[in-house]
Amino acid sequence: SFLCQVREAEGEILMWEKEEKKQEEGEAAAAAGASMREEAPNSPSTLLSLRGKARSEGPVEATLELHLLQNRWALWFFKNDRSRAWQDNLQLVTKFDTAEDFWAIYSHIQLASKLSSGCDYALFKDGIEPMWEDARNKRGGRWLVSLAKQQRHTELDRLWLETLLCLIGESFEEYSQEVCGAVINIRTKGDKIAVWTREAENQTGVLYIGQVYKGRLGLSTKTVIGYQAHADTATKSNILAKNKFVV
Repeated sequence: SFLCQVREAEGEILMWEKEEKKQEEGEAAAAAGASMREEAPNSPSTLLSLRGKARSEGPVEATLELHLLQNRWALWFFKNDRSRAWQDNLQLVTKFDTAEDFWAIYSHIQLASKLSSGCDYALFKDGIEPMWEDARNKRGGRWLVSLAKQQRHTELDRLWLETLLCLIGESFEEYSQEVCGAVINIRTKGDKIAVWTREAENQTGVLYIGQVYKGRLGLSTKTVIGYQAHADTATKSNILAKNKFVV
């Protein structure tokens, strides 16, 4: 399955990171680390350069097999600067379509819990911008997980990573095509994570996504998460927007 491939790639990246730590422990360890790296070229930079070479020069003569994702994804970063227009604060970070590239990117960006208040990360399918106005978002909505302040340092990063894996691993079976992306908002009052879908009226698909997502996050049965249509949220504050569905 896609998720197994993603997890397998995670193991490869983590193995390489352990070798890199050894490399810092003296020249002898550095030499050993270098030889190991040559045998298994799993460094994020090597993976990216191999991928670029493969596309420009044809097949790469290497044992490394990249795990192609079902979709190409775009990572966005938002930093709130009140002196600029909202869209000017939104920056495209990078795009990727393999599990290896995902782990390389993830291991080199700031953890969500370390971002300053007012910042967002967004991961969306390539071609969909992380805003309500996008044609593929405007008829949809979002499953919203609101977190207490203290959860930023205990659960936030785990929940966000699990959200990302749900997306790139196509965890929602045939309804994965309904998923547009996900957003994490870092806010003083409490952080939020949301999975966006494209059609709020597709009750069967929306509910299936919500149930699988809640299970994957490991939320207790007592915890209730709600789905809000973007059209409702756009005309009301987040607090007043009514839940269209709950799981």
